[in-house]
Amino acid sequence: MSKRLEVKIGKLTLKNPVMTASGTAGYGAELSEFFDLSRLGAIVLKGISLKPWPGNPPPRIIETPSGMINAIGLQNVGLKAFIDEKLPFIKKFDVPVIANVLGTTVGEYAKLASRLDEAGVDGIELNVSCPNVKKGGIAFGLDLKAFYKLIRKVRGCVKQAILIVKLSPGAPDICEFSRAAEDEGADAISLINTIPAMEIDISCRKPSIKNVIGGLSGPAIMPIALRMVFQASRAVKIPVIGMGGIRAGEDAVKFLLAGATAVAVGTAIFVNPRAPINVIEGIEDYLKRFNVEKVSDLIGGLQL
Repeated sequence: MSKRLEVKIGKLTLKNPVMTASGTAGYGAELSEFFDLSRLGAIVLKGISLKPWPGNPPPRIIETPSGMINAIGLQNVGLKAFIDEKLPFIKKFDVPVIANVLGTTVGEYAKLASRLDEAGVDGIELNVSCPNVKKGGIAFGLDLKAFYKLIRKVRGCVKQAILIVKLSPGAPDICEFSRAAEDEGADAISLINTIPAMEIDISCRKPSIKNVIGGLSGPAIMPIALRMVFQASRAVKIPVIGMGGIRAGEDAVKFLLAGATAVAVGTAIFVNPRAPINVIEGIEDYLKRFNVEKVSDLIGGLQL
């Protein structure tokens, strides 16, 4: 197999730089009906909490111009069901498995990370956009002191898997939070998460989703994501995983040039479940068309 598309994230070697974005590929089984998951560079699964979370009431997804707003509410099966029922299936594939974790206290994150590390996942991605209940509900990803404490604690619990920190686009200073993640031992950072947004149904004069405010994703946020990946990648030496509106190989190349080592495909999967494969093939086509020897030659290659 050609090594032309290989990239490294921590101690993991990915066969290509394309993975799924958490929350868009379920637990793997859903997406496996459309293509061989082993073709992915890595698969990032739906967020996991210690106990099952029911999520928000519907309607909780609405299409918007060039994107969508969702307020799923982090619905998931919980840690035990994930390890017992979901993980065995996805481990059958030749693809690194990255578990996205979420909690409301540092202790919850630490316990989740430790158990998942022991269960044999290849990577753990921390969703720091969750509310820190010990701090009055402010998200870990917006409070630098709490952020430092969280990464430090989880880093001490993870022995085998790589540790990825998924940054909030609402962080006061994306470079400062990127450096904090690196300082506390993260192997990589990923960005961006969805951007708070809302939509209104004028026929009934009500919010389009029950939760009123949700997270905007899709092509509409790609210019913002590119800017933040560009800034973050210049602030740290660890790899950056870029995401936000990627639909085709050309989109992925933009993120690589901006400084990303890998990319994640998310909202596009809802339109076309084979979108990640299209992105991989699009990157290959770009390398051939522009006579680029290997994908790593593109990383941070933006000419200023």
